[in-house]
This record gives sequence, structure tokens and C-alpha cells, in this order.
Amino acid sequence: MADPRLFRLRVVFRKAGRLAMLSHLEVAHALERAVRRAQLPFAVSQGFSPHMRIAFGAALPVGVGGSHEFFDLLLTSYVPPERALAALQAASADDMMPLSCAYVEHSAPAASVAFPLSTYEAVLSCAPERLEVPDEVRVVRKKKEKVLRVADFLAGDVELDGTRVRFTLEAKPTGSLRPDVLLAACVEATVAAGAAPQGFHVLTTTRIAQRTSSGEML
Repeated sequence: MADPRLFRLRVVFRKAGRLAMLSHLEVAHALERAVRRAQLPFAVSQGFSPHMRIAFGAALPVGVGGSHEFFDLLLTSYVPPERALAALQAASADDMMPLSCAYVEHSAPAASVAFPLSTYEAVLSCAPERLEVPDEVRVVRKKKEKVLRVADFLAGDVELDGTRVRFTLEAKPTGSLRPDVLLAACVEATVAAGAAPQGFHVLTTTRIAQRTSSGEML
């Protein structure tokens, strides 16, 4: 149960450049260190292993950047959002720079599930004649192969504009389809169909927006 004496600060930041190669756990550790350097009055959990009370948004795969990522931090005292933002920016690397801060209600959905729809933009090594989107992709999870239907996760069309491709994936309670896995399958299918040359590949992938099922944007 949420403690009404605490303040829930939502921080929006970017994950870019070389830091896009960090894992979700490494990102979490880097953000926690930035909070400590910023000297914000963060709340600490109870028990044998106290830790910072911070919650992170949906994880990004290694190599995928994000222009509007976020985390929720519980504070023991109120700090004006603009002051918290300035302190965090002074304590952060440019490729993981906080962009905004705002307080949210304790009743708001957990950070990990707050925005199930993620829009991605990828830059391709060349402009294909068309981009083939397979009906299914095969993934290996916990040493077991699983077949995922792309239509179960893809919200809308895959839009191709020259070397740029944009698409939206929905995270489900039962699982999700990673953007890098979908793109790899698209590249393979496109080359196999003769719509792109051998060596065709994805240069960069960035999550550019997150929203709720009702359309509310982060």
C-alpha cells in the first residue's frame, strides 16, 4: 500500500548514443547513482536489505535507445520539480539526461505497466523496395523455442519511409514482442524476398513514444 507521506516523482529521460548499449539492469544502476549524486531525499525500503524506492518503466533491449523513458522515485519530502530536474541533470551523463520531472498520484499504474503501447523508429542501412513483415517470429526463452504471432502485438501498420521504419508494439500481460526481434525477422524476410540486398541491416532503433491503451502519452 502506498505511503501518503511520500511523494512520487516521475522523471522522463533519454537513453541514447553509446549508453543505448546498456542493459536494463545497468541503466537502473546508473540512474540510482545519479539520484544519489543529486542528493534528492529518496525513500528507502524496510527489511534486511534496504534499497532506494525507485520503479522503472518498461525495459528496452540492449542496443535500443529511447527518447522518452521514465522512472518513478519516491521522496520523503517535497522538492519542486524544477529543482529536482536541475539537480538530476547536473548529476547525469548527456546520453542519459533527464528531460522533465512531475509528481504523479500514488494511485497511478505501476511504472512497468503504465504505458503498454510503445512506438519505435528504426534507421535501415539502405532503402528497400518494400519491407516484408512476417506473420510469425520464433524466439527462445529460457532455452525453449516459442512462436509469436506478430499480429497479436503489432498495433497498426509498419510504416516505411525510405530508410526509416516506424511501428508500434503492445506489451501484453502474457508477454511481449521485442522490437529488435521483429526488425531482425523483417530484415531476413525482406532479403529473402529479393526486396533488399545482402548485408541489409538495421543501423539504429529508438523508442520515440509510449502511451496508454486510451491514447494518453507519456
